[in-house]
Amino acid sequence: MKNLVRKAALPFALSLALLAGTAAAQSTAPASASSSATAPAAKKSHMQRRMDEVEQQISDLHAELNITDAESTQWDAYAQVMRDNAQRTGQALKDRHQKMESMSADDSMKSYAQLAQLNADNMQKLSSAFSALYAVLSPDQKQTADELFKNRPPSERGKGHGMKGGKPASASSSASSSGT
Repeated sequence: MKNLVRKAALPFALSLALLAGTAAAQSTAPASASSSATAPAAKKSHMQRRMDEVEQQISDLHAELNITDAESTQWDAYAQVMRDNAQRTGQALKDRHQKMESMSADDSMKSYAQLAQLNADNMQKLSSAFSALYAVLSPDQKQTADELFKNRPPSERGKGHGMKGGKPASASSSASSSGT
């Protein structure tokens, strides 16, 4: 029974880990090693790899939305919420993992409820920060954001505005693309 609860809850826990801070960008671009180029990927902790992915998503979204200096205050606040959400969620999942073996079924259910509440709280913070950013975007930037943030099945993510093969197109490749 204990294994059944774990197996049933695994997708939920994974979705929380993926949603926290990343649902907004819906980017499928792989993380680059540029943020921690000195440490080989194999030696990085799971948390550090996750934070690198968040930084890559922040960078990709910044480029895709063409954030200007005038929008930097709202952008910086939004990006910080993404980082904070990922950090909080990562820590909560790590704490839960360390306690998992000694948890009763009741403790496990309470733990999932706490993770779900954390995710809801994180999304509220992200939504508020994004609303402030969205309010200062130009009409073209809003159109890009609207396309990027559409809810799509995972197989269709990355097919929106400026996206090629799941990766954001650079400004130069968007201008010179040949009917792809």
